[in-house]
Amino acid sequence: MTEFRLELVLLPVTDVDRAKAFYVDACGFVLDVDHTAGESFRVVQVTPPGSACSVSFGVGLVTTPPGSVQGLHLVVTDIEATRAELVDRGVDVSAVRHMTASGRQPGVDPEHTTYNSFADFTDPDGNGWVLQEVRR
Repeated sequence: MTEFRLELVLLPVTDVDRAKAFYVDACGFVLDVDHTAGESFRVVQVTPPGSACSVSFGVGLVTTPPGSVQGLHLVVTDIEATRAELVDRGVDVSAVRHMTASGRQPGVDPEHTTYNSFADFTDPDGNGWVLQEVRR
């Protein structure tokens, strides 16, 4: 079968400069591109540290409403440290939770089971992100 690699996700935002500041300054994403072609087109591309997939937003890219992208997962090896770093940078991140047979429980999974600890945050437009701990 042909290999498929997801390399870019488009996000709808209302203010490109505000989104750029959030992702680069607050989240620590790497700025790859900030290109303008006239007043009707601008693309900003940022990449989470260590990721093969980037995120783009801008003017003239998408028609979906700002804040409509939900559930994008950022896989991290230490969810508590990552959450603390984002909070220190000014990002409003939910408390960490994990799943048990009884449902959601507060805190990181005591055994750090892969795919079982989560925390959430949104960008200024409400696009939703999930931190998920995966230990390989």
